[in-house]
Amino acid sequence: QVQLVESGGDLVQVGGSLRLSCAASGRISSISFMSWYRQAPGNQRDLVARISNGGATTYADSVKGRFTISRDNAKNTVYLQMNSLKSEDTAVYYCNAYVYSDYTGNYWGQGTQVTVSS
Repeated sequence: QVQLVESGGDLVQVGGSLRLSCAASGRISSISFMSWYRQAPGNQRDLVARISNGGATTYADSVKGRFTISRDNAKNTVYLQMNSLKSEDTAVYYCNAYVYSDYTGNYWGQGTQVTVSS
């Protein structure tokens, strides 16, 4: 089986920074897209940023210029550097990846809480 494990969520003040990590483990052949989503209470889960295995990136308009997604293919890990955090960035952040393995498919992490306080 494949597992995605996020880390790095925390309580931070407005204007602060956090770096989230998500590591994929298991019998992995390769990983296609890796993404970060977020979900605030009462809201749907929305895409924050996505990166292809070649490094092409996509960002939600609300985080452009503040967040940076990157990946280390050798470590099967994706990162999300979040700068200039705002209170509206408060949410549970989920890692998502399409993984080629014995059980090829779309996988989700368990989520990590990011709280931005004013």
